[in-house]
Amino acid sequence: MRILLDHNIPAPLRYALRGHQVEIAYERGWAELQNGDLIAEAESAGFDLLITSDQGIRYQQNWAVRSLALLVLSTNDWTQLRRFKERIREVVDSIQPSVCVELEIPRVE
Repeated sequence: MRILLDHNIPAPLRYALRGHQVEIAYERGWAELQNGDLIAEAESAGFDLLITSDQGIRYQQNWAVRSLALLVLSTNDWTQLRRFKERIREVVDSIQPSVCVELEIPRVE
């Protein structure tokens, strides 16, 4: 699966997604693109999944007509995300096209 990490997702998450081709919006020069433009570029480039922590993005698009799947993480704090890498990977491995999934990352102190 081709995965695009939005500019607001910590780059080290890419290493937890073994077996997938993971790229980062910033590395592609897409860090400044707004949500609709980013989604359009990701789809036209052949990405299967966009991972973001932008809580509003799912309401700005009609995901039923998109080929791209969306995973919205509740935080972009790497100290929290790294504790749930396996759960994130499970969701990524099972996500279907045109679906938007929100994943709540519990706060661990």
